[in-house]
Formats: sequence, C-alpha cells, structure tokens
Amino acid sequence: MNWVKKRKLLATEAIKYNGSSCLSPDSLWTALHISFNTALHRQVNVDILNEIEHKPCQIWNPFSKFEFRSAIQKCMDTSAPGPDRMSWCHWKIINIANACINLGFWPEYFKVSTTVIIPKLNKPSYDNSKAFCPIVLLNTLGKLIEKVIAERIQFIVTSNNFLHPSQLGGLKFKSTLDAGIALTYII
Repeated sequence: MNWVKKRKLLATEAIKYNGSSCLSPDSLWTALHISFNTALHRQVNVDILNEIEHKPCQIWNPFSKFEFRSAIQKCMDTSAPGPDRMSWCHWKIINIANACINLGFWPEYFKVSTTVIIPKLNKPSYDNSKAFCPIVLLNTLGKLIEKVIAERIQFIVTSNNFLHPSQLGGLKFKSTLDAGIALTYII
C-alpha cells in the first residue's frame, strides 16, 4: 500500500511460536491470531448489568449535517483508507446514517476490514509476533457514522449524569490533568 512508510528491518529468522519457526502462511496466521486476539473467548460477567440504575429512555433525533461536517473536519485526509479505498473527503452525505438508525441495521459493508501488520520501531529482534502491531482498516463511511454516534452518545450520557463523576477516560474535554487534579484533591 502506498501510504505505508517503508522500514528497514534487521536481518532475522522467521517469527517463532511455541519454539518453532512459522514457515507457512497457516503457522504465521496462527501465531499472529493467538498473539493479537487473546480476549476473543474470555468469560464476561454480565451480572454487573443488574446493578446499573434504571434511567428513562432518550429520544434519538435524526443526525444533522452539522454533526457530520464536524466529524469529517476532525478526520485527516491522509488517513489510510479501508477496503473501500475511500478517503474522508468522499463522504458528505447523511441519509444512510439516519436510515441505519431508523432500521436498526448495520450493513455488512461497514464490517469489512483489512488488517495490516506493521513492525514496531527499534526492536532488537523481529522473530516474535509481539514485535509487530496490527492496524485494522475499516470502511470510512462506517467509521464516520460510528464517530457521530459516539459523540451523540457521549453528549447524552454526560448531560444526563449517566456516568460517575470520577470517570475521566475516553471522554471529551477530560485529560490526565483532570485525573491529576482529582487525585490531588483526594489525597
């Protein structure tokens, strides 16, 4: 892919898994899959959902052009395209997003991805799968709709106090500085 910067790797043997070299595509796939998908079949305790306080249902308003323009402005035109080969500048429509919400349907097209394995910089050896980083490229229209949905949901949960006040991770306008101030206050 032309957007990937070429990196000169140290001369090395094949990636090793369970003490033997991965010399076939199947053995390499197994090594990378097990290394990067360790949480795939992990048990999840869903009983914690019973502890959540009941909140009233919220009305979901159709997306506005402003929401999509705002989301698109934050996206770099130089970002790697997904399997659809479309860049952010191609997506200026919103009708499909509202249709997905109204129908409760997420097209298979949005779920298609391409995974590129990129070597991490300055590793002493590249014979271990942990010396590489998988990058998942999704179709841009699906990512755009997900960004707008995420912003909408974050606005709803914060404005209705659905989150604990000490929740700082992953929220807009919250940073490590906020966490440091909260920790200083507690101490």
